[in-house]
Amino acid sequence: MSGKVIVVTGAAGAIGRATVDVLAREGAVVVAVDIAPAEDLSVDLFVTCDLTDEQQVIGLYSDVMDRFGRIDGLFNNAGVALGDDGSFLDVECEVFMRTLRINVESVLLCCKHGIPHVVASGGGSVVNTSSLVASIGSAVSQIGYTASKGAVLAMSRELAVELARMGVRVNSLSPGPVESPLLDTLFTGEEVARRMVHVPTGRFSRANEIAEAAVFLLSDASSNITGTDLKVDGGITAAYVTPES
Repeated sequence: MSGKVIVVTGAAGAIGRATVDVLAREGAVVVAVDIAPAEDLSVDLFVTCDLTDEQQVIGLYSDVMDRFGRIDGLFNNAGVALGDDGSFLDVECEVFMRTLRINVESVLLCCKHGIPHVVASGGGSVVNTSSLVASIGSAVSQIGYTASKGAVLAMSRELAVELARMGVRVNSLSPGPVESPLLDTLFTGEEVARRMVHVPTGRFSRANEIAEAAVFLLSDASSNITGTDLKVDGGITAAYVTPES
């Protein structure tokens, strides 16, 4: 990753922060992006940007090119899980559509306006954050979140095929539940236990574990991996019956 210019969105969240740290450790030039300032992040450039505003997104990547002259990778990680998202029977359409706009439209705009710069820089890697729920169903639903992450997974696969001969790899990254302040606000202790029973390892993932996977996909170590969804889920998708202890 030495010298590679990588743009990380959602950089102020748990996964974003951990990824920024791993990228810096590996020698990358790190551009961190979030909707609000995060002055405690140690990066080469921090940009505030509303990723659902197309003109702001265009300006974001233009500024990065003006500053560094190239873009080698995108980690499109920004997203939300709203507390009032729930079953399809109960969710308000406004909540559903807001979730899709933030989680899907932002990824589309970052790809639309970021990837041409990656191509112009000689190629590179794009990683879009999806989720485990894009691939398996849940009886304790957050239907807007699930739909949005399914869209990210499908869109990533489509882009991978379209860009395969242009020197750009595109993969999605699907975390299972991740220990984070966001998870603490979303789930009660009982709701955490309801989910934990399905995790073979007996624990949720840590943000740095997701970050290491993201950096692997961004790096030359994954040079012939594209169109793949990498699940970091503690074995959830592999499990039928989990260990009792």
